[in-house]
Amino acid sequence: MAEEGAYIRTSKSLKNSQVAIVIQILSLIVGFISRKIFLDYLGTEVLGLNTTATSILNFLNIAELGISSAIAVTLYRPIFNDDRKSIREIVALQGWLYKRVALFIIAASLLLLPFFPRIFSKMELPMWYAYASFGVLLFSALLGYFVNYKQVMLAADQKDYKIQISFRLVMIVKVIFQILAVRFLQNPYIWWLVIEALFAIIAAVTLNLTVYRDYPYMRERCVVDREMRRRYPDVITKVKQLFVHRIGTFAALQSLPIFIYAFTSLTMVAVYGNYMILFNSLQALLLALFTSITASVGNMIAEGDRNLIFKVFRELFASRFFLVTFCSYAMFFLSAPFVKLWLGQEYVLEGRTLWLMVGLFFLNNLRTVVDIFINAYGIFKDIWAPIAEAVIFVICAILLGRIYGLDGVLMAQGIELILIVFIWKPYFLFTHGMGRDAASYFKLFFKLLAISAAVFAAGWLIARLVKIDAGAGILPFLGYAAVICSIFAVLLFAVMYAGEKGMRTFVDRMFRIAGRKRN
Repeated sequence: MAEEGAYIRTSKSLKNSQVAIVIQILSLIVGFISRKIFLDYLGTEVLGLNTTATSILNFLNIAELGISSAIAVTLYRPIFNDDRKSIREIVALQGWLYKRVALFIIAASLLLLPFFPRIFSKMELPMWYAYASFGVLLFSALLGYFVNYKQVMLAADQKDYKIQISFRLVMIVKVIFQILAVRFLQNPYIWWLVIEALFAIIAAVTLNLTVYRDYPYMRERCVVDREMRRRYPDVITKVKQLFVHRIGTFAALQSLPIFIYAFTSLTMVAVYGNYMILFNSLQALLLALFTSITASVGNMIAEGDRNLIFKVFRELFASRFFLVTFCSYAMFFLSAPFVKLWLGQEYVLEGRTLWLMVGLFFLNNLRTVVDIFINAYGIFKDIWAPIAEAVIFVICAILLGRIYGLDGVLMAQGIELILIVFIWKPYFLFTHGMGRDAASYFKLFFKLLAISAAVFAAGWLIARLVKIDAGAGILPFLGYAAVICSIFAVLLFAVMYAGEKGMRTFVDRMFRIAGRKRN
């Protein structure tokens, strides 16, 4: 029975990941094309206005931080037990909380609107552009709070792929229509706004129809009163805890560009931004591959088999280590020639800065498995950690940024990640969630780190021996990338498969699932 449950969970995770990756790739392709078209036909000022309005709305949306994650965590066990009454009540409670967030955003927006002439005083466009842009984006966001919130059922029940198809795919189609409208119709920005609002409604309708099709009982109205809220005190507690976690991380991330600008030139900020487009695109693909398994992990934790939980953690951590190490190697050796071909030699970063950026990419993407298990367990009581994370980053960024500039700011982020994310978070997960000695995690981590470092060193020698000028053109670049990446991938896989049990059991699990599907 346990093996059958593991097979079902893994199959659902794979389906979620496959759909998420395809949608993410489509989104990236359409995003690059739309950026070019919008720049050519709308101009930089309209895009800058849209970006600014989005940033203002994102700042107001900070009130939501934590609600959806807290609700998803609370839903795992009722879904596992098919407790439909509890499911309806918990989702209704999310709607009740989201309604209050929406009312806060509406009130804050109304207070902000009179200041738009001052906020956009440097804008050469008519002021109605600012009001219309913000209004349409606000309308789309409010639909998420009043209508779309029930999608949490699909996410918690390991059906994230249906969210990708019914919502994100609709958003991709929206951008395609916007491209066509901007390219071929008069008054292109008005059409851009109309399509933005229209597809927000279409996406909300398709998403809710998907939820009701899978869970017809969700159509039943559930009144949230004081007595019902008292039955779920953990939801409110976790919302408060998650709010602190997200606000701490939000503060650290949002202050990073400020410190980079403070200690470097605008030219260096632009050069760094070009590289971050590459790193963030690859990170989005890795996130699409792994974040969809959170519900599967939550479902497994609801069963309560601690030995199985650690076994799956070890498998996921080993496979994640392989992917992140491979991607880090590729970015280290291929980002410079790619940027040279894309933008020119003057935009290439090398030396210590590139080492630091690849190191941060490695750290930021390796944390995912620990974060998934913390979210699945719903343990967020270490509210001091995100505050410490932000404080450590700010202090180190000020001290090191003055000395090393951009490199100093990157070092500060590395220090914060190592102290909080790679020392405290795993210790907290293992001692407060898994109920195991944290030494078992650190032994696994350092063993995989030693393997990856050794193979990375071998890969360094291989890359130096390959006599292809990757920056000479697209074909030499592709040839160089194919040679060094294929050799490194085979070598890394062979060594990790031989040296780590979690990698072997992960591969065996994939083969068993493939065999069952063929049969």
